[in-house]
Amino acid sequence: MTPAAPGSVSDALLRELGGTHGGTDALAVLIAGQHTLRLLQLRALYDAVTERSGATAVPFRQHWEVLEAADRADRDATRRVLFYPLVGPWVRRCLRGLRTDGEAPELSRDLSHLGALAVAAAVRAGLRGTLRLPHRDGLVALPTLGGSELPGSPAPGTAELRFSAGLLVITVPHAAPVVVRGRPDGTWWSADPRWRPLRVLTGGPRQVLLDERDPFRTADSGLERHGLRPGDRLSADELEQWQYAWQGTLPLIESGGAARTAEVEGLLECLVPLAAPPGAVAHSGSAAHCSGTRREAFGAVLSSTPRTPGFLAATLVHELQHAKLSALSDLVPLHTAGPPHRYWAPWRPDPRPFDGLLQGAYSHLALAEYWQLFALAAKDAADRDKAWAEHSRCREQVGAALPALAGSQSLTREGRVFVNAMVRQLTRLKDHPPPQGHLARASAYVETARRMWRRQTSGGEPPVYVPSRGI
Repeated sequence: MTPAAPGSVSDALLRELGGTHGGTDALAVLIAGQHTLRLLQLRALYDAVTERSGATAVPFRQHWEVLEAADRADRDATRRVLFYPLVGPWVRRCLRGLRTDGEAPELSRDLSHLGALAVAAAVRAGLRGTLRLPHRDGLVALPTLGGSELPGSPAPGTAELRFSAGLLVITVPHAAPVVVRGRPDGTWWSADPRWRPLRVLTGGPRQVLLDERDPFRTADSGLERHGLRPGDRLSADELEQWQYAWQGTLPLIESGGAARTAEVEGLLECLVPLAAPPGAVAHSGSAAHCSGTRREAFGAVLSSTPRTPGFLAATLVHELQHAKLSALSDLVPLHTAGPPHRYWAPWRPDPRPFDGLLQGAYSHLALAEYWQLFALAAKDAADRDKAWAEHSRCREQVGAALPALAGSQSLTREGRVFVNAMVRQLTRLKDHPPPQGHLARASAYVETARRMWRRQTSGGEPPVYVPSRGI
């Protein structure tokens, strides 16, 4: 997407977001930008496919026509499907496939997923019709609804989907149809065990989907490079743990201030379960945990099963900052730095690109404030002490990283406004210092990380260091 014209993002908005905050109006700007980007990408995909000849273009046009009809019938219902976070990775994958290998069979299968979007939008919009869609390994997955397992058809084949207002019937040859009905709460239910609805987490800051069905939820995410993978179908115990953690996050998120609550309520649409990271031992009390966001999946947070509400709350604070900063960067360029990994980040053992350093500093700055406010409000002495320790570590890490950002010549004018707001926010955090000893331990921790970094990088291309004293 071409960045917005200069001036379309105000300095006031840059300063608000740079301080890791952002009220309803600021978040609405980010959301609107991501929605516009999604529609542009979908249109680019349509143009790229329909300009081609071949068998792929014909069903794609048919599916697009159903989407357009659904949009005319009920725009809100249709846009709920089109703006679903996990549609983003699919669009990006298809656009890249068209550029690199436009005749690959895998691309044709990927493009057919538009039919799944069309069915989901049509049934939500109350349209009546029928579409035939390919299934993979006996699975038909419908964004925002769920998926149907078709054990009688393990080989690639075609399923017929008949839809009308509140009703969906999925049929394959030589098997009984799967009948799915919409409920008043927006979920889609069937007595047939072959239907696997998307789980819904309730009782927390808002109602969110727990998506373990979408075939593109981790596709091309690079998880495998870090030994990570998407979670398998959640067991009853794992689902109960997710629900327990989600229900307990609300008071914890609220203790971090109004900005943190607004982010969860306004930005989070779905959670994607990840398998436990390598080395994690079930029920051991280990803190092993992994999480992440995808720039193209705005509104989704990927996470292994959270051990406690506190784990999940901190994960959401951390990951939603990445979502905010990525969305802002899609609206206006903040820097012109290239991709080389040259910068020391106190929270990572490996060198980072400039953008990675900015992303990490931003998320840790929000965590520093979150833990500070948590500590100030905590009644339990142990909880308070742990929160001050976390605040001190994050604060010292950000203080060590910010000089490389603030002093960079790669910042655009808007980027400098944004980073200067980060510096001011770090300064404000010092108005409420932690109890004696916490900062000293955190400072020693950061200095140890710095010395290890210098030993690891000595002898190679000169990396970019930051001063030993933070801001």
